[in-house]
Amino acid sequence: MIYDLSGHHLLTPADPEIPARMRRLTELGLGDDANPHLDEFAQRVGDITKAPLAMVNFIQQDRQFLGGLYTGATVPAALRAGLAGRTFSRAHGYCPHVVVRRKALVLDDVCDYPRFAGNPVVDEIGIRSYLGAPLIDRTGIALGTVCVVDVEPRPWGRPGLETIKSLAAELVSHIQAREGRD
Repeated sequence: MIYDLSGHHLLTPADPEIPARMRRLTELGLGDDANPHLDEFAQRVGDITKAPLAMVNFIQQDRQFLGGLYTGATVPAALRAGLAGRTFSRAHGYCPHVVVRRKALVLDDVCDYPRFAGNPVVDEIGIRSYLGAPLIDRTGIALGTVCVVDVEPRPWGRPGLETIKSLAAELVSHIQAREGRD
């Protein structure tokens, strides 16, 4: 867990579901390798939301793994390079909050929210807005998220919220259909 300097705000939430999530991701064959289908889905999410960066993110014990990744042409080179390995710390970003809360999160400008403005992704890679929804499968486990980010503030609003929730539900349906074929 990471706290802000005052010690009052938990920046990375405790996640008691990690062991069950890890078992479920293993059962589904997700969370360890890039998946071209998830990359295509992430690109579609980016196209629909007009966001320069879209991800399908699986939250694990000490890291986040980008099973699906889309980086648009306007993504700064430093950010693109930072995502090349498709993994980063659980302490970086907003998806761990979405998974623990089990609710979509809309941050038009992360700097407007003290709890989120202190996240390392703000200073290290310049993230300024976030929109994400949890991927909750048929077992009730939150596997990860579908999310988009931008390096500029974005007025996602209610339409953005409904869009990302719909896309997350669509991806969960695809994952469940794939499970039935395996």
